[in-house]
Amino acid sequence: MGFHAQQAQPLVARTAILKPQARDLRPVAAAVIGLLLGSAALAQNAEGSTPATATNTTTLPEVTVSASGTNRTVDDMTTPVTVLQGDELVQKRGASLGETLANEPGIQATHFGAGASRPVIRGMDGARVKVLNDGAVIQDASTISPDHAVVSEPMLATQIEVLRGPSALIYGAGAIGGVVNVLDNKIPTKVPEKGYEGQVEVRAGTGANDAATALSLTAGSGPFALHVEGMARNADDYRVGSGWGLGNKVDGSRARNAGGSIGLSWIGDSGYVGLAYTRTQARYGLPGHNHSFEGCHTHGLHLHCGGHDGHDHGDDDHDHDHDHEEEGVPVVDMHSERYDLRSEWRQPFAGVSAIRVRGGVTRYHHDEIEGGEISTSFKNRAHDMRVDVLHEPIAGWTGLVGFEAAQRRFSATGEEAYVQPTRTQSQGVYLLEERRFGDFGVEAALRHDWQSVYANDDGLVRKHKGNSVSLGGSWRFMPGYRLSAHVTSASRLPTAEELYARGLHMATSTYELGNPDLRKERSGNIDIGIARTAGDTTYSVNVYRNRVNNYIYGRTVDEHEGLQLLQYAQQTATFTGLEGQIQHRINANWTVGATGDLVHAKLEDGSKIPRLAPARVGLRVAGKWANWRSEAQWQLVKRQNKVADYETETPGYGMLNWRVSYHQTSSDGTPWQIYLKLDNLTNKLAYVHTSFIKNAAPLQGRAISLGFIKQF
Repeated sequence: MGFHAQQAQPLVARTAILKPQARDLRPVAAAVIGLLLGSAALAQNAEGSTPATATNTTTLPEVTVSASGTNRTVDDMTTPVTVLQGDELVQKRGASLGETLANEPGIQATHFGAGASRPVIRGMDGARVKVLNDGAVIQDASTISPDHAVVSEPMLATQIEVLRGPSALIYGAGAIGGVVNVLDNKIPTKVPEKGYEGQVEVRAGTGANDAATALSLTAGSGPFALHVEGMARNADDYRVGSGWGLGNKVDGSRARNAGGSIGLSWIGDSGYVGLAYTRTQARYGLPGHNHSFEGCHTHGLHLHCGGHDGHDHGDDDHDHDHDHEEEGVPVVDMHSERYDLRSEWRQPFAGVSAIRVRGGVTRYHHDEIEGGEISTSFKNRAHDMRVDVLHEPIAGWTGLVGFEAAQRRFSATGEEAYVQPTRTQSQGVYLLEERRFGDFGVEAALRHDWQSVYANDDGLVRKHKGNSVSLGGSWRFMPGYRLSAHVTSASRLPTAEELYARGLHMATSTYELGNPDLRKERSGNIDIGIARTAGDTTYSVNVYRNRVNNYIYGRTVDEHEGLQLLQYAQQTATFTGLEGQIQHRINANWTVGATGDLVHAKLEDGSKIPRLAPARVGLRVAGKWANWRSEAQWQLVKRQNKVADYETETPGYGMLNWRVSYHQTSSDGTPWQIYLKLDNLTNKLAYVHTSFIKNAAPLQGRAISLGFIKQF
């Protein structure tokens, strides 16, 4: 289903919208700004009394952003970017992509129990957030409904990037929320110096009696390199914080998954070409699944549940052929196979610095099983290809021109086949250019997209086109300081589900009606940021405003005992927000930091946008001594009390987490580490406002995880 549908039943998330004039958010905004400015002032005072030297100042390490298109570093980006890698990725990594990124500034997650969680960026979710694997689109069913998992394994990722602005435009104008790019080693790009290299990791935890193992190995000789990797994870129902009225565990939240890939590359002096096969399996429960709406249907724009003698909804209206109390929670059984091609040819001929090719074929399938029988099956057969041509400098400008195409055949059969079989064909051409003028950097992007969406049963065809443009700039007005701004005008074309959905989805307690007459969205975004990247105090702050004309959302037109009838509609929506982070180095061993974000959103008629992310502020203290590393983090999530129709308020909470790790090097020079993670130390009961099933599946309570990583 679409992520912008409202939700009515008590066990379902209700999102609130925060008006720009809302006084109750002013203290949060003031706290974020105060922490940033106050810490910066303290840092400047400290610097004023003690001259900066090589021993008491720090500079952010250069991190290459693969998704930038031109392999720039974080410091060179004109647009907001988040990069997780190395120890930071290990410490923040969760069982899903959404869980891994959920605490980054401006990013939260949908959270559907333990099995499914997708990133929410600046209040945008679903198809407005594109998830990539090394630049190639991940073809799964996660954009259709929040109970469908993203086919991406954080435990096998080497780097995760999140970016917005001109660079994001080359991956699709529809990603007006942002782009998440997951990097891995499944296709080698170099031959290991000693002939082989790899890593093994084992991990176990108490929150859900979970255990996980991952292994990767790359070996090569001459121009060839082979990579194999695999992982497995198993978790029982997880425990929640104290005080939950439904018990101490979330029934049906158990999850297990496994996956692996094998890749082979030919690597030469001027590039490489490689192929990989990846298989992923997952089996997880769907907490909060509501069977009481079976048999509900529509009469025009009204819901009808029960007999045809009127809206009589007594107990007899919900008699079924089986006893759901004995069946337990429904389970998703997912299988995905993908074949990847990656290639890069450097300096192929005059004027061209490189040609990159990414392509893949995906066969995705998942069954929703109830009472031991398959109730609904979802299939996605897709292929995609993109080609980037990077040119040599022309009048000082460097950049790339590219083309991408994809086809997706999606079908659902069974009790909850709320979307008829569809075929979506999409193409896009794009241009990205950048240039430096001394302390000024300029980046611009253009894109044109067109798509056709075919509905097999109705015989309908809907075709859309869209143009997008983005312009950004940065100014290094002082050494170690950067001021940036960018504006974007982007088109998002409707998805097959928004156009043709028609049916009941009990996982989210909605009945959806698509709208074949939907027009393309047009978003206008402005983002202004300031950052300090060197010195004992580093920080970044961004403010943004995104006005989306013809914003597509699920408008509630009828409701029955928690079941909502949603018809996809359009009107203008405005998102305004702030996000920032700061870190101050006290001495060689200790650093302190703070993060914060908030977003306001409203529709043109003044109504609320469901499941909008609440405001947050976080504090962090980190230390290191000898081979030890430690970090404590406390995060305050604000109560969401301004809710949309059919929503309930979500209480705020404060959560304390602690990490400690010991790093050492083996006699052969390879590193290893042991880490301990303690999450939700105070066992706080916490609800996720962005979740459809917030009351049925709160966040995990106190949990301890112990892990070991060894490179070889």
